[in-house]
Amino acid sequence: MNIELSDSISKCFSENGALAQAIPGFKARQAQLDMATAVRGAIKDKAQLVVEAGTGTGKTFAYLAPALLAGKKVIVSTGTKALQEQLFHRDLPLVKKALRPMMKTALLKGRSNYLCINRLEVNGEHPPYDDPSFLSDISNVRKWSSETSDGDIGELTSIEENSRVLPFVTSTVDNCLSKDCPNIADCHVMNARKKALEADLIVVNHHLFFADLALKDTGFGELIPDTDVIIFDEAHQIPDIASEYFGEHFSSRQVFELCKDIQAEYQAQLRDMPQLNKAAMTLEKNILDMRLVFAEDPERGNWRDKSKSDDIVNAIQYVLKAFNFLYDVTKLAISRTETIDNCFERLVQLKGKFEKVNQTQENGYSYWFDTTKRHFTLHITPLSIADKFGAIVDESNSSWIFTSATVSVDDNFDHYTSLLGIPDARTQMLGSPFDYQNQAMFCVPRYFPEPNDKAAVRAFSELALELVEASRGRAFLLFTSHRVMTLVAKMIEDEIKYPVLVQGTTSKRLLLEQFTKLKHAVLLGTGSFWEGVDVRGDMLSLVMIDKLPFASPDEPLLQARIEDCKLKGLEPFQNVQIPQAVISLKQGVGRLIRDVTDKGVLVICDPRLVTRQYGEVFMRSLPNMKRTRDLDTVKTFLKGL
Repeated sequence: MNIELSDSISKCFSENGALAQAIPGFKARQAQLDMATAVRGAIKDKAQLVVEAGTGTGKTFAYLAPALLAGKKVIVSTGTKALQEQLFHRDLPLVKKALRPMMKTALLKGRSNYLCINRLEVNGEHPPYDDPSFLSDISNVRKWSSETSDGDIGELTSIEENSRVLPFVTSTVDNCLSKDCPNIADCHVMNARKKALEADLIVVNHHLFFADLALKDTGFGELIPDTDVIIFDEAHQIPDIASEYFGEHFSSRQVFELCKDIQAEYQAQLRDMPQLNKAAMTLEKNILDMRLVFAEDPERGNWRDKSKSDDIVNAIQYVLKAFNFLYDVTKLAISRTETIDNCFERLVQLKGKFEKVNQTQENGYSYWFDTTKRHFTLHITPLSIADKFGAIVDESNSSWIFTSATVSVDDNFDHYTSLLGIPDARTQMLGSPFDYQNQAMFCVPRYFPEPNDKAAVRAFSELALELVEASRGRAFLLFTSHRVMTLVAKMIEDEIKYPVLVQGTTSKRLLLEQFTKLKHAVLLGTGSFWEGVDVRGDMLSLVMIDKLPFASPDEPLLQARIEDCKLKGLEPFQNVQIPQAVISLKQGVGRLIRDVTDKGVLVICDPRLVTRQYGEVFMRSLPNMKRTRDLDTVKTFLKGL
């Protein structure tokens, strides 16, 4: 049923309103109506609004309905591509059908999610690798390319998600030929952007939004069109993601891909320039050799300190020399082909970034690095993004809405609004409609070892065996580190009669599918399983958390915020580390109760919750569950579920 835009939000959400008539099982909730009213007010007044909506509030409908009724250009940004797909294909069609069936909507992903026809042609003709698996994958991509209408890589199921072929059949801002591309008329990225320009509401993810914002700041063309209303779901992620994009990065992977592109162009068009091929191979070798100077296992750390070691200093000099050699040779090929001109521009940018990140003197920034098995990335991250992001919000003529189940700390939003530089934002806190007193029990076990005690891992494993037996599987064991998760997995997998699923053994999506299919399984996970995981019903009855999720002291972003806090004369532990850990803990706790009929037990094996004064801040931020420290009471509750 359609309704006029002038109809009130309250009528829309009433028991016999448009949503109830169009959506089977829709029930009006006061908290949902309160949020929708606040969102409509922020849209009307072009204001900033931060809303914490507890699990079960129905926040998606609460922001979609006023956004659709406003008759304005809207962007909705969410945390991951999976949530983006869910929002666009499941939730949005329901609200759209009820309120504005003719409204144009679009799903927009980042460039790397779309097939690049030109790069497929170039790399298909001159493959950068000649091993059978690579050639088979590129053949499968070529076959799929003739069948796809929108080029969304997510539809490509004939190759693995992490196939080596993907960077060679997709584009980046750096290697896109833009208007000079011979395939511009059929470009999937351009077609996706065209649909977005024509749409009234566009669904994106946070990484795409901020990547695009960073491009606007440099004056390059952007994917996301200007808009009237910007809504961030899963908004607790925004400070970290925004910090990442307001900084600068140098990636060895980008250099590696540039060298491969130059070698392919040499093979295809520039065979009279053997020095070009030699220079590209030299830089490729030196950049891969530089990765060998870091630890073999992936790591991250302070680049100011690391870059002073003799091995790193020497590696930097070799890479700089190779950059200069390739620069001189490529410059001689300018204007020979569109591709080599594009490669030269990329080379200039990467060379400049490498030089900048190795002049680690600028104040106000954190310099850090991280590595994967084959590559490394050097980062420059601002200590604070408040001034920059706050200015963007203030200077825009848009409404900005931020919503999540976890943005407040100790019943206020000061930590969040100060991080983003939006101190004047309207705020609203809406509790969950769930009856936590009757649905859930919370336990901090008595006499449990402190987290830094070597006995803590063994104690956690032994307690897990007891409680998993009582809960008949149906458990999440959440950890703050991969190391402890792996140790516990080894200790319990042969002692437990239920299937044990461990993060990293297969994809997150497949693990969750197995968990729900098995019905009585135990899943062990770290960071990515603390949020965005929705298991409803009696398949999940127990969530155990090993300790309070304080970020590692060598976490670069945390170090930057601590440094910024000290410069302001504030106490970092109280103002940075505790608030960040509270928000993370609330995410993990939120996995337990996902529906009005769910029941379960939360066990946090960290005595600091009751032995340290700051534990009270954590306790006040958790749902009002029935509390106990007696494990027999916990087991009795679990056995009754």
